Amino acid sequence: MSDFYQTETISTLHRLNRNNVSQLESELEEFCDTRPIALVLPCLYSELKRKALKDILKKLKDVKYLNEIVITLGRASEDEFRHAQEYFSILPQNYKIIWDDGERMTSVFNLLKENRLHAGDPGKGRAAWIAYGYVLAGEKSEVIALHDCDILTYSRELLARLCYPVANPNMDYEFCKGYYSRVTDRMFGRVTRLFISPVVRALKKIFGHLPFLEYLDSFRYPLAGEFSMRTDLVRVNRIPADWGLEVGSLAEVFRNVSLKRVCQVDLADNYDHKHQEVSPDDQKGGLLKMCADISQSLFRTLSSEGVVFSDNIFNTLLVTYLKIAQDTIKMYEDDAAINSLFFDRHDEGLAVETFAKGIRIASHQFLEDPLGSPLIPNWSRVTSAIPDILDQLKDAVEKDNA
Repeated sequence: MSDFYQTETISTLHRLNRNNVSQLESELEEFCDTRPIALVLPCLYSELKRKALKDILKKLKDVKYLNEIVITLGRASEDEFRHAQEYFSILPQNYKIIWDDGERMTSVFNLLKENRLHAGDPGKGRAAWIAYGYVLAGEKSEVIALHDCDILTYSRELLARLCYPVANPNMDYEFCKGYYSRVTDRMFGRVTRLFISPVVRALKKIFGHLPFLEYLDSFRYPLAGEFSMRTDLVRVNRIPADWGLEVGSLAEVFRNVSLKRVCQVDLADNYDHKHQEVSPDDQKGGLLKMCADISQSLFRTLSSEGVVFSDNIFNTLLVTYLKIAQDTIKMYEDDAAINSLFFDRHDEGLAVETFAKGIRIASHQFLEDPLGSPLIPNWSRVTSAIPDILDQLKDAVEKDNA
């Protein structure tokens, strides 16, 4: 039976018809006259050598409704940037590459620092943020869609379904989050399955049904890297520069948008991309680092809503989380069994222990410094401090691409 379940908080747009891609694309071509769409692709140079990005570009070549494509290229030398220009030249759409490590972009980031505006360290958060700025500078698009460049199961349907709810003026959503299942011969999505959902439900047990926790628990895949939004929202949203990007972005949407204008959309039967190592002893990488960053973002957001944290609260959270997460492992083990999937209970248990360690690290860091690393400021504040910053950004990108 098809799933058409709705939560109380946000709209869920299901994938009940798997044969309407052509119709969606045809309608999007009509919508783009009044709501032109920009696609943002945060990309590392190393991804140019992988199959996933090559396949994505082949699919994008046939997409006619995109007004522009903005690629932020990171960790690239000058020769590698020139190679990237040739690599992306197969795209028939209007596109630009933001050379994140280039001299001109470095000057832009230095100007921000001089004005005490922290754009964060190099990473997906900063890459997305600077691309948003370029789209705002061009004033050519009304909708921004973003997805990763390592999707192994990419399709035109995924992009069309991601753009449709925000581009369609009859729906008029301001923000749309993608969701999907990550299954091969086993279940992936460990951070969502074994960390985000259990920790949010543990917090609900401790603090009750807070609106933000209900909202966050309504998303089927809160860590999905695919979303679309109106450009007006880009101007007012701040974002974290670390692994807290997805949860922090959802928190900003919660603050700035009526929940009636927020939705999630089913993008695909299955989704596969690069998998992170658990790395239970590496506080600077892997799922331990990811969990700690996400936890801090969650704690800061709840604190800003008036929630008071203490050592005792964090101890209770840790015990409650572990109990819920361990019960969740049993649920997924049974789910895997009825679907004849491989399931490694020890590996799942190790992941939960790593996430518990991440919560403990984040709680100590939060109590020492509740503010933590500053969020990347929204573009409204940046243009207020440096009125011509968007012109300077546009000029830097145009000259690099000349």
